[in-house]
Amino acid sequence: MRRVPVLVLCGSLLLVASCGADERPGPGPPPAPRGVTADAGSATSVHVMWNRASGGTEVDAYEVYRGRKKVTEVPADTHMVDVTRLEPATKYVFTVRARDADGDLGPPSARVRATTPAAVVADGQAPSRPTRLAGRAVGSRAVQLSWGRSTDDRDVVSYDILQGGSKIHSVGGEQTAAVVTGLRPGTRYSFTVRARDAADNVSAMSAAVRLTTARGAGDGRGTAPTGFRAAARRAADGAYSLALSWLPPRADGVITEYEIQLDGHLATTLVWGGVPPRDRAAYDFYVGREKGVSYRVRIRAKLPDGTWGGYTVERTVSTAG
Repeated sequence: MRRVPVLVLCGSLLLVASCGADERPGPGPPPAPRGVTADAGSATSVHVMWNRASGGTEVDAYEVYRGRKKVTEVPADTHMVDVTRLEPATKYVFTVRARDADGDLGPPSARVRATTPAAVVADGQAPSRPTRLAGRAVGSRAVQLSWGRSTDDRDVVSYDILQGGSKIHSVGGEQTAAVVTGLRPGTRYSFTVRARDAADNVSAMSAAVRLTTARGAGDGRGTAPTGFRAAARRAADGAYSLALSWLPPRADGVITEYEIQLDGHLATTLVWGGVPPRDRAAYDFYVGREKGVSYRVRIRAKLPDGTWGGYTVERTVSTAG
């Protein structure tokens, strides 16, 4: 099998190359959770979410901090929490840390900011009920939901998404769509949505939509990056690279990690250490100086629930002869 050299760069994009050896991380605290987001849920609450911390150390719990103060903790299978009893019209900074069974804390996540809206005096009117809730299963472990916008005498600040009567997610009031991941294959689910205003008035529940995920592991369609492009590029010194670009898959969270597969084998894992692109992403993959070589390349993304999504279509690219 042809060995492809991989560039290791410093900066916001970190690369982990596949060297063929079975390298496992040594003992140590859990890594920092990625994909942390914070959105105001009302004038006195903020909804914090994060991706599962993936690494060699088993996570026992997550601790959530407001500034330097720990405000709550949740078990390892929970990746969201509502931080309440906040002040209206106030800026807050949140971080999340993973903790293992021995009590060792990993490093803090990236800092995320959220501003609570101003309180509304004597607001007793709840938003209208969300309408036209619809959805579709995406493979075996995710669903896409959409609904009609609610109205309020002030403003809708957020929407709660419920699964079987339990709140599982929240999105900002400007959004009318969401993706729910981490579901079980071949399972029937019932989802509803409700609106919330700054005074924490909650609307009536929407009509339910019932969806069934696909059986088995799923083929990954709907979870793959789209618009995948690949072209050969020659540098001034004669070295060749593959210029790759793609659109991240629609997912409920931030995509920070991708795999590049070359000629049917894992070549490189890309991890964004800075702010991951939400629109078209691009990366130049170094392949050497040999002319007239054809490469088959495709990529896939690690989803916010910690599972790998589907592969893109495979592109064949040749260096100049």
